Amino acid sequence: MERPAVAAPTTALQSAAELASQSRYARRGIAVRPDTIRVLLVDDHAIVREGLRALLKSAPDIHVIGEAANGVEALAVARRTAPDVVVMDLDMPGGNGEEATVELSRFDPAPKVLILTMHKEEERLVPLLKDGARGYLAKDCADHDLIDAIRVVASGEFFVRPTVARILAANAMHQRTTSPTDEQRKLFEMLSQRERAVLRHVAAGYSGVEIGQMLGITPKTVDTYKTRISQKLGFTHRTDYVRFALRLGLLGDEGGNASG
Repeated sequence: MERPAVAAPTTALQSAAELASQSRYARRGIAVRPDTIRVLLVDDHAIVREGLRALLKSAPDIHVIGEAANGVEALAVARRTAPDVVVMDLDMPGGNGEEATVELSRFDPAPKVLILTMHKEEERLVPLLKDGARGYLAKDCADHDLIDAIRVVASGEFFVRPTVARILAANAMHQRTTSPTDEQRKLFEMLSQRERAVLRHVAAGYSGVEIGQMLGITPKTVDTYKTRISQKLGFTHRTDYVRFALRLGLLGDEGGNASG
């Protein structure tokens, strides 16, 4: 039987990460629980923001600390409130989400940006991920996935669902004109069987927790494998996994079997 959680004395057992997080807000005079995810909602439609706020009320660990109707307002509110996650629409009058995402990535510390849009904007996905976005979610999936997506990006993971990974794959395949080099094949062969499996799942859009469940290992072990892969292949970003997997044709089975 699982033992009930016991509250530990914060003065003795707070982790360094929690203290660092608290000091981040303390410098701005903001009081916050260390386990609370502070969210800024950015959308030019007030009714959409209202709906998102209502949806997030069901998550006790998520607190909406501000709203903005465009990218310019988002930057101003983010400077004032220091959100952990910014849920960002793309197309808004008075400052679009793409420009705001780039600017937010330059903040110190930078909030995690989760793109929320009603369009499947394939050609915009990869640049947005390069420019600092930590995930992408279609608005018609928000009712089911928004809370999980916020938690995933807040933890430092990327939220790119398998369906979106297939969009990325289709777009990259359309643009691809060269075949994988012998060097890339040799690099892949350097990986262990478990590292290859983790690479495929990361490229397919699964989170560390999901990969751990599929492979029967802990999320921490998944992170260890990802570190080894990055060291061996020189990866610095999730898009590196996607490009590499596409060049070697590794996403076929994942795209066919993955749901969501």
